[in-house]
Amino acid sequence: MVKIFAGKITLIRTGKIISRQARRNYDKALTSSPEYVIIYQAIFRKNKGHTMIYEIAGLRVLIKNKDLFTTRFCENWISADQNSLPDLCAEATEDAMAEEKAVSPGYPDGYIENICIYRNLCQQLPEYGRFLVHSAVLSYNNEGFAFLGRSGTGKTTHTGLWLRYLPGAEIINGDKPVFQKDGDIFYAFGTPWMGKESRGKNASVPLKALCFLAQKKENAIRRLTPKETSEKLMTQLLIPQDEKNAIATLELADSLISSVPAYLLECDISETAVRTSFEGMTGKKYENEKQSKGNLL
Repeated sequence: MVKIFAGKITLIRTGKIISRQARRNYDKALTSSPEYVIIYQAIFRKNKGHTMIYEIAGLRVLIKNKDLFTTRFCENWISADQNSLPDLCAEATEDAMAEEKAVSPGYPDGYIENICIYRNLCQQLPEYGRFLVHSAVLSYNNEGFAFLGRSGTGKTTHTGLWLRYLPGAEIINGDKPVFQKDGDIFYAFGTPWMGKESRGKNASVPLKALCFLAQKKENAIRRLTPKETSEKLMTQLLIPQDEKNAIATLELADSLISSVPAYLLECDISETAVRTSFEGMTGKKYENEKQSKGNLL
C-alpha cells in the first residue's frame, strides 16, 4: 500500500521512504516489484507542476517546478516539514527559460528549468546572509577546505586525491556550495547543484581555508594577501542583478576574506600535492596524519 503526503512517498507496510536508490531500481522493479511501479507512477503524477519545500543551506526553499527533473534532482534536500512557511521561493520564469534556451539550444526543458531555478535562488541568497561560491568543498576532521579556480584548473582532480590518500575526507559539494557566516565562523553547505560528477551531500562544514589552484610541475603553497584573495575570489562569485543583493554579496565576500585564510597552491596530480596542500593549510605533518588515520582503520 502506498501513501503520498507533501511530496514524500512511503510504503505503509515498511514505513520506508522511497529515495534515489529506489529510483535506480526502477527498471528492475518493472519485472520484480509491481509495487514500485505504482509508487513511481504516483509520485510522477503527484508532483507534476507541484511545489515542494526543500532544506537548502539552512533555508526552507519553496521550489516551483513544472518538470519532474528538478524534483528528482533535489530529492535529497526535500524537507520533512511541508506545512511550515518557507523562507523564500525559487522558480523559473518564462523570460528566464526563453533566455536560457537561446544560449543552450537542444537541452530538455527540465534541465533548462533546473538551471533557471538555481540562478533564481542564488539571486536571493544574500538577503539571508548567504552566497554561492564556485568551488569544490571537502570535509576532513570536521573542517572544510574550499578549492577554487577556473574550470579545468584541477578542483575535481585535487579533491579526488584527498579522498584517495586521506581516509575520512569527503566531498560536501563538488561545484556550487553556498557559504554562510554564523557569528565568527563561515560554513559551507552542500547543494543539489554539485557539478558534472555529482559529488556532494546535504551537509555543512565550518570553513578552515580557501585554496586557489594553479597547475604546475612543482608543488608549492603560500598564504595569499587579502588583496590577492579578493582579486581571485571575485571571479568565482555569482553577483546578483539586484543592487542591494549585489552589495550584500560583496560585503559577505569581504568578511570571508577577513575571516578565512586563503592560499595559492601550485600543484601536479601526485600524492605530494596532497601533502603540500594539507600541511600548508593545517600546519600538521602529513605522514603523522596518515599514520594516525591508518591506526584507526
